[in-house]
Amino acid sequence: MTDAPATAARPEAASFPQIWADSLGQVLSQIGGSAQSCLVTDQAPENAGAIDETDLWIAGTCSGGLRGEMSLRLNSATTLSLAQMLMSEPATLEVPVTPEHREATLELLRQVAGLVVTSLKSRWGETPVRLEAVTGAPSWPASSSSWLRFGDQNSPSLIEMQLSAALAAALRAEKTEAAKSAPAPASTAAPAADENRANLDLLLDVELAVSLRFGSRRLLLREILDLTPGSVVELDRRVQEPVDMLLDGRLVARGEVVVINGEYGLRITEVAPPPS
Repeated sequence: MTDAPATAARPEAASFPQIWADSLGQVLSQIGGSAQSCLVTDQAPENAGAIDETDLWIAGTCSGGLRGEMSLRLNSATTLSLAQMLMSEPATLEVPVTPEHREATLELLRQVAGLVVTSLKSRWGETPVRLEAVTGAPSWPASSSSWLRFGDQNSPSLIEMQLSAALAAALRAEKTEAAKSAPAPASTAAPAADENRANLDLLLDVELAVSLRFGSRRLLLREILDLTPGSVVELDRRVQEPVDMLLDGRLVARGEVVVINGEYGLRITEVAPPPS
């Protein structure tokens, strides 16, 4: 389902897609009235296909114990299959995908997310997961990709799952925190410290997507619909005020906008304190 080569899910992050696969299988079994299984693969299946404008994109946001973004992408056949199952419609691909089908598929995946939240609680605590239908691919670069595979073994339905670098780092950090909190005999203190350092070194090479926020503005729906090329939207921040640097939607620093070799940059003037 993708044109670009997939980045395989790293072992420490593989449990997250597996939780989604198990939860999806459970929801499909409840709706279909018979046992349904869902498998995970980190290699693009042969029938994955290419990105298409009819694909359904769903953006996921994790907060609480795990913070970061994820995305789910379904082709029209998979969207239709899930929607027909939830809406108790005859299973056929000879009908067009309607907005009602997309909404039904989103509702089904939200049910899956509810089971995912329950499964995550034992390891990461309360971790709300919010799913919303979006237009097109996410703006952040994917750290890893996996495919949830279910249905007919000869022509299975596929859901591509991508994790942001922030979410992948949070999943790996869980192992680091567990190592720090586990009691160790005095004779093994040095090896444990070396392992913690190795885990930290692993995280230091993770690429995180940051964004700059020049300001914000609340608009009425009619104002948004009236936007045309050339429209000017006035923000709530003056030119001389510092710009925010955001990581996963959280303020990490402020600074002045500069131009470096014809490209925008940010000169840091203030680093935000860590959250209490």
